[in-house]
Amino acid sequence: MSDKDPKVIFTPSGKKGQFPVGTTVLQAARTLGVDLDSVCGMRGICSKCQITPSFGDFPKHGINVTKDALSKWNSVEDRYDKIRGLKEGRRLGCQAKINFDVIIDVPEESQVHKQVIRKRVEARDILVNPTIKKYYIEVEEPDMHQPTGDFERLKLAFLSQWKIKNIEADLTIFKNLQKYLRKGEWKVTVALHNQEGSKRNQIIHIWSGFYDGPIYGVAVDLGSTTIAANLCDLETGLVVSSAGAMNPQIRFGEDLMSRVSYSMMNPGGDEEMTIAVRDGLNSLFDQVTSEANIDKDMIMDSVFVCNPVMHHLLLGIDPFELGQAPFALTTSESLNLSAKDLGLNLNRLAQSYILPCIAGHVGADAAAVALSEAPNLSNDLVLIVDVGTNAEIMLGSKKLGVLACSSPTGPAFEGAQISSGQRAAPGAIERVQINPMTKEPRFRVIGSSIWSDEQGFFASISKSGVTGICGSGIIEMVAEMRIAGIVDGPGLIGSPEQTGSERCFLDGRTHSYMVWDGSKNGGPIITVTNKDIREIQMAKAALYSGARLLMDKLNVDVVERIVLAGAFGAHISPKHAMVLGMIPDCEIKKVTSAGNAAGTGARIALLNKKSRTEIETIVSRIDKIETAIEPRFQEHFINASAIPNSSDPFPILETIVTLPDVNFNKNNDNTSRENRGRRRRRT
Repeated sequence: MSDKDPKVIFTPSGKKGQFPVGTTVLQAARTLGVDLDSVCGMRGICSKCQITPSFGDFPKHGINVTKDALSKWNSVEDRYDKIRGLKEGRRLGCQAKINFDVIIDVPEESQVHKQVIRKRVEARDILVNPTIKKYYIEVEEPDMHQPTGDFERLKLAFLSQWKIKNIEADLTIFKNLQKYLRKGEWKVTVALHNQEGSKRNQIIHIWSGFYDGPIYGVAVDLGSTTIAANLCDLETGLVVSSAGAMNPQIRFGEDLMSRVSYSMMNPGGDEEMTIAVRDGLNSLFDQVTSEANIDKDMIMDSVFVCNPVMHHLLLGIDPFELGQAPFALTTSESLNLSAKDLGLNLNRLAQSYILPCIAGHVGADAAAVALSEAPNLSNDLVLIVDVGTNAEIMLGSKKLGVLACSSPTGPAFEGAQISSGQRAAPGAIERVQINPMTKEPRFRVIGSSIWSDEQGFFASISKSGVTGICGSGIIEMVAEMRIAGIVDGPGLIGSPEQTGSERCFLDGRTHSYMVWDGSKNGGPIITVTNKDIREIQMAKAALYSGARLLMDKLNVDVVERIVLAGAFGAHISPKHAMVLGMIPDCEIKKVTSAGNAAGTGARIALLNKKSRTEIETIVSRIDKIETAIEPRFQEHFINASAIPNSSDPFPILETIVTLPDVNFNKNNDNTSRENRGRRRRRT
């Protein structure tokens, strides 16, 4: 292998390498341990190895991907396409050969271990008062003496029978109105849309006669990595179907700034990403309606929460300005739109409401969290952290008001950029314990409730195996390594002599820690490298620094309560998050999970139209802090890079966990000496 060989980068895993010209994509994937399926022996029969190459300029990776990066479409692919069909842009990984630098996206259906979208539905009492309601009315028949139009008499019926005026209708309604009226013998049921505070009443759908069936709305949490949709009955408020999927935009960049860069560097790149995310949404709507066995024409309302970049790309707006100071949004106000304007395959007249954004990098998803968790009504000082690729943070109380900011944590918490990292899927390590004396690990994987050192473990993972480490697993892993004295405060993994464990081995210029050797059973060797530790340090330092900056603004040194929001936040161990230094010192019992609070906020806005006015008022009163221009952010970031921190004390944590006073780089480590001095002064 030569330095001149083409570079190959796989998304969403982030794994990369260099391979000789002529190497098939499938061979490269297998060499790197990329999760790409294939069962036909590279004959192009099974189609499980479908991949999508991405073309354009990718400055983050330092490459430009040209159209001839892969070999030309061959006869095997042509035969398969004619018989069974390939989606546009797809190639067969066993047939496509590498010619030049290339970025390869492995779609979810081509992954051996399918993604588990952990955006669960939270139980919540919501007062159901939707924007769309059904009304049964009886319309007077026309006669020669009163030659008014059918629509005019429909409006009169609404006024006399429901005291509702200002009825409006689309051309779609006019085209079928007479048919509905006559078929129902002048009796119809009408679905009417009314936004809180508006006098307009728009007809969305008409049924001939009396219709007593349900009508639906969909609440969508559009994240940069995953999309979650909850299909709700607008009359009962019940969630009748839920589904999640990977955001197809991930092939353009794992984090938000990568996607902004893609738009900047590739003419029409923003349009590509808009098409991709709308296609992803429509596929998700197909899934939820199929599971609920309903017609998509019955979905009449939709609500979206998303970060600012996703907000713009959903709307078809170039996010260019969000990539540079002062990070100006085209609009931060809430939006009431027609679903068809967003290219969504719902009822032809379905409505779409997008919650307001708080600031340039604090979006409608954070607004939804504020609606769900109500920090503005809290009697104690609460810190709310929505953990994701871009962490959104709020701090406040009823007395002090609410501040908000965002921190670019990157994809490390979701397993990306980690040597053995992966998305949350069966076989991924999600819970970890390391014996501080023997340094031996035990763990649990997704899909099994049995620990790795317990009887029955191997039988319980016979289908999935042990495949890697997901986000919650890497957080616990690094924290446990710190507790066990395998990693020191500055984040250096010790040698076998320093740690007393042969699991620590020399890996280049630094040491790595062996977690699992699955090679004997044909599985992967799972390790934690010093580069992995650095990735987690950078991510957690960004998150903590944002929280600390808000504490500075309110002139407080402690918080009384912490809420971990987001689908990922629901799986984080509070103790391990604190050992790592992700969050400030706090009583463990006061650190709770709100699950997918953004999704809950979306459901509230879908089912209760008054809540839309409420969140618009709340957002207008939140003070926004831009971390990029705050001078103390960098100071906090440097201090927070240590595990847990080189400056801020954690007295509550110290009553629960004793962190070893170790230093694996004694020649040049002022930070470690400062930590030891600080600990001595407190004792």
